[in-house]
Amino acid sequence: MTERLDGRVAVVTGAGRGLGRAHALTLAARGAAILANDLGVDIDGHGASRAPADDVVTEITRAGGRAVADHSDVASLAGGRGVVVAARAAFGRVDIVVNNAGFAAGGGTVEAPMVTELEALFAVHLQAALGTMSAAFPIMREQGYGRIVNTVSEVALDDRFAGSLAYGAAKAALWSATLTAAAEGRAHGITVNAISPGARTRLNAELLDAGFRDGSSSRLDLAPEYVAAVVAYLASPAAGDITGRVVHVAGGEIREYRTERTARSELVDRLVLAVEGPRG
Repeated sequence: MTERLDGRVAVVTGAGRGLGRAHALTLAARGAAILANDLGVDIDGHGASRAPADDVVTEITRAGGRAVADHSDVASLAGGRGVVVAARAAFGRVDIVVNNAGFAAGGGTVEAPMVTELEALFAVHLQAALGTMSAAFPIMREQGYGRIVNTVSEVALDDRFAGSLAYGAAKAALWSATLTAAAEGRAHGITVNAISPGARTRLNAELLDAGFRDGSSSRLDLAPEYVAAVVAYLASPAAGDITGRVVHVAGGEIREYRTERTARSELVDRLVLAVEGPRG
């Protein structure tokens, strides 16, 4: 992918490790200045460390790029808005927002939901993204250019991958918010899309290994860079006609998630028969 991003400014949340780090490095390699946000939490969302954000900024600047670190907590509307404000203060504009920060643990079950954990998951996955988008939209509208990429998950709407109750629900909410934001931004040169990533990171390595009892998941090429390459394209001028789409990327495979309403299914036939009786 050769699309350049020179002169553009990108906010990447959760940029210190895993997918976020790959996004930050890839966007920087294409010429974008980076606001690398990362609170440095553990995989359960607790703790904090400045090192992840600082390290990725050091890597970018040593390679000749521009980047600043942000160690704030984005898990609220105010927190999301804050990173956009910080990026504009540092670089004078904001062109790209990649909402990547998050964790998957907790939330309880249907019979025993955990309120505090539910709130934490919705805060980091939904409120943070709503915060960044709400702050970025006026800036992007004024510029006539904006690219927003949210991070969703297959567990949201695909029952083959049903998993964590709270994580899936939070990602489904962000999926829906992506579609709404895309409709609002279309007339202003702002695109809003979502990535459903399949990548081996510290957040899912144990889960992947559990699904591959022979340990083969560790040998699959699920490098985050594959996902980051698609994100970089969606952030580019060439992708101005792509909005409101959800793309799944895993290894070298790219798929689009699409939902549809249909009158042709076994369930519809059964319900029509039950409600209306035999036809003809």
